Amino acid sequence: MQPRHFGFMLILHVLLIFHLLVFINFIPVYCSSEDASGFFVSLLFGLGPLLGGFILVVFALAFHLQHALLMGAASGIAFILAAWRPLQLLVSSKMGFFSLIFLLALGAAFVHVSSCSILKLAGRKKASVNNLPTANGFSVSVHTLQSFLSCGAVAFHALAEGLALGVAAPKAYGLGRHMVLPVSLHGLPRGAAVASCIFGATDSWHSALAAATLIGFVGPISAIGAILAGIDYSGLDHVMVFACGGLLPSFGSIIRRGVRLDARKGGFGLAIGVGFASLCLMCTKLVCLHTPYCNSAPEAVR
Repeated sequence: MQPRHFGFMLILHVLLIFHLLVFINFIPVYCSSEDASGFFVSLLFGLGPLLGGFILVVFALAFHLQHALLMGAASGIAFILAAWRPLQLLVSSKMGFFSLIFLLALGAAFVHVSSCSILKLAGRKKASVNNLPTANGFSVSVHTLQSFLSCGAVAFHALAEGLALGVAAPKAYGLGRHMVLPVSLHGLPRGAAVASCIFGATDSWHSALAAATLIGFVGPISAIGAILAGIDYSGLDHVMVFACGGLLPSFGSIIRRGVRLDARKGGFGLAIGVGFASLCLMCTKLVCLHTPYCNSAPEAVR
């Protein structure tokens, strides 16, 4: 990957952040100083997915990673993201076991039914067995469409976390500059999962980086919306668990396809994804435990 290509994606990311900052500058008279701080912290939440996508693309190109391994890695990361917050709630006794299982199953059913409906609708319009016609003359395979739908589940997960960030971020001191490290570490797995999924489906690192960049903005936009709406944290854990459940069927289909392509590489990729996501989230936890960086807004980077 040539440096100018990543530079272009970075410039795009910065320009999008700039436009959000311009938007923020138009509303300071309507917001408290805490809310203004929360806006800046919310923007930081988009850095992690971009860096995660970049790291994934660099490794994929450098080591010529195969599609099965990339799909396995994306699935491993997604499964850890799906389990992380529910396990925290269960261990801390903030949510009962049956309530947690019910919300996970409800989220999984919602995403599964939605995905199947979209795939059936697309299947009715397909011109051949595996190709779906598009308006501009290009074709999108069914498997590629499934990968995009899986990224949609990741976006829904990011939206739920963004709401929690929006509630917690206004409490961050110093305009949130102390939260750059934990928030970035927390977002790395999400960007890597999306980039790995798209790279494995399309074999295009441009698309993988673009997807990671776009996913990086779901959290900040959701957080800013939460700040403007003035919501509190009540009920957000239920939304978060519901979103975690949505990751399971989406990436269950991704790992099944990866294993069908190459069982050994798919399994190896799954192990890499689990290890990478666990490492990032545990490092975030260690940073929060041993530094004061998360004290002002712990809900943003649990």
